[in-house]
Amino acid sequence: MLPKFPGTWGSLVAMAMAWPIFEATGRTGLAVGAVAAFIIGVWASNKCVEKYGIEDPGQVVIDEIAGQWLVLLVVVSPGWFEYGLGFVLFRAFDIFKPWPVSWADKTIKGGFGIMIDDVLAAGYAAVVLYAIILAMGA
Repeated sequence: MLPKFPGTWGSLVAMAMAWPIFEATGRTGLAVGAVAAFIIGVWASNKCVEKYGIEDPGQVVIDEIAGQWLVLLVVVSPGWFEYGLGFVLFRAFDIFKPWPVSWADKTIKGGFGIMIDDVLAAGYAAVVLYAIILAMGA
């Protein structure tokens, strides 16, 4: 419900939640969390679309949570650099929406549409983050 940049705030919360989830349950727990957030997000986003009559209500940030967690799955061991870079990359791909992210954002409606464009943006961000991690020899 923050007035400006709800997606960025949602991504920050997701990043802060990811670290303890990863520490407690590993990559598997984070993956399960991302899938659960996606499934719950489709349902909850549909409810919000119905309630607010807006195709992508700003109050909905569970899409950023699922997307951010998907990006962070490529991190072998949580660290400030990797998580920070994952955050920046995800936000960049979510904001600039290269194809097919832009196509999904414009074409697919409802809760699934709200969620899927962030999953696609997460795919781009994860590939770039993984390439950087590999290049750094981590």
